[in-house]
Amino acid sequence: MHVIDSHTGGEPTRVILDGAPDLGTGLLADRARRLATDHEEFYRSIMLEPRGQPAMVGALLVEPVDATCVTGVIYFDVDAVLGMCGHGTIGLAMTLAHLGRIGIGEHRIETPAGVVTVTLHDANTVTVQNIESRRVHRDVTLDVPGHGQVTGDVAYGGNWFFIVDPSPIAVESANIRKLTDMTVAIREASIAQGIGGEQGEPIDHVIFQGASDDPAIHSRNFVLCPDDNYDRSPCGTGCSARLACLAADGALAPGDEITQQSVIGSTYRLSYQPGLDGGVIPSITGQAYVMAETTLIFPESDPFRTGIQV
Repeated sequence: MHVIDSHTGGEPTRVILDGAPDLGTGLLADRARRLATDHEEFYRSIMLEPRGQPAMVGALLVEPVDATCVTGVIYFDVDAVLGMCGHGTIGLAMTLAHLGRIGIGEHRIETPAGVVTVTLHDANTVTVQNIESRRVHRDVTLDVPGHGQVTGDVAYGGNWFFIVDPSPIAVESANIRKLTDMTVAIREASIAQGIGGEQGEPIDHVIFQGASDDPAIHSRNFVLCPDDNYDRSPCGTGCSARLACLAADGALAPGDEITQQSVIGSTYRLSYQPGLDGGVIPSITGQAYVMAETTLIFPESDPFRTGIQV
């Protein structure tokens, strides 16, 4: 299996170029469901140790339905097939440039959540114009075992987020374990209490927003991903959901740019324009770096062929 690894703000992406199962044709959302239901062992074996690493997201290249797109892609981590991935799309754009498939300028990429646009600015900088994002519920209070009542917003940015602002724990790297434990508890509570999207979609990510001492930084965030790892980047789909909340509160005007920092200090530049359906069209600018180009081998005799599962 030929793969190329990159990182976006410290968050790794593994693009799978070949060796994947046949997912058939049709809508990418349907093909993503087939990957999730019929090929779990396949995608987990790529993400799990010893071949993968914590926080890694896979990007499986597929034929797009929309002929104007340079590729289709289905994203996944070790625990879930994703609708969209912001850092992964930035990493994918850099990988396509590394392969000579795209150059400087604007390109369209099809995801299960919809078509997104990427603009390659230079050797490492990409802007993603995401799908329309929206806030679904404001000031929802959860009873979180071990933590009491926690209030936050439910928003969609390509994945489903519960956003707590301000964070009850300082968003600092020294607190990553505490932040992880509490956000896992919040996600579990949201699912148990039926808090999610309009059609009952479960929360898959939790964001804690914190203040920054740097006047050039709008805020810092901690983002819990479906695999219970934290996002090393500021999280593209999470930033999209956050922009929808800021817009709904009148706290950020269309076109105004802010800088969002992750818990490890990496940054995205963010802005938005109004969407057609009452939400926002987010723009996320970040940097990615190709780290490796390699071939994964899966010997039948390898006792950890499908990954280390504990």
